Amino acid sequence: MTAEVRIDALLPAEMAKRAEYLGVRKAEAAPLMLIALSILAGAFIAMGAIFCTTILAGGISIKDFAGEAAFTTGLPYGVNRLLAGFVFCLGLILVVVGGAELFTGNNLIVMAWASRKVSTLALLRNWVLVYFGNFIGSVGTAILVLFSKQYMNGGGAVGLTALNIAKAKVELDFLQAI
Repeated sequence: MTAEVRIDALLPAEMAKRAEYLGVRKAEAAPLMLIALSILAGAFIAMGAIFCTTILAGGISIKDFAGEAAFTTGLPYGVNRLLAGFVFCLGLILVVVGGAELFTGNNLIVMAWASRKVSTLALLRNWVLVYFGNFIGSVGTAILVLFSKQYMNGGGAVGLTALNIAKAKVELDFLQAI
C-alpha cells in the first residue's frame, strides 16, 4: 500500500479555509493524544536547540583558569551562525514529520475560533494542554542533557555556549526582547 503525498499550493483565501479546517481538527483532538504529541514536540525542539548549541560551541575560544587561550576552534562567525540555523531546523522538521503538536503552530486555531467553528473553551483547552506538554518535553530533554553531561563535550565548550546564550537573552532590554 502506498501513501499519497500531497503538497498544497493554495491561494490566501484557500489557505485561511484550510487553517480553519485544521483548527477544528486540532481543537477536537483527544486530550491524552494532544498531551503525548505536545510532549514529543517539546522534546523535538529541545533536540534541535541542543544540536544548535553544539554547533555554535565550535566557534568560541576556551580559556583556562589563568585567562590564557587553551584552544580556539571554529568557522567564521557567519558560517557558524548559518550552520547553527540549519541544524536547529531539525527540531522543526521532526515536529512536522512526526505530526507533533507545537504551541506556536496551534496558535492558528484562532482562525477557526474567529469564524466561530471552535469555542473559546476548546481553543483555550488546546492551548493549555499543548503549552504544558511542550514544557514537559523540553524540560525532560534538558534533564536528560544534564544527566548525560552532554554540556561537557568539547572540553566544556557546549556548556559555556549554553550559558552565553542564556546570558545574552537575559541581558536584552524590553524593546529588544519584543
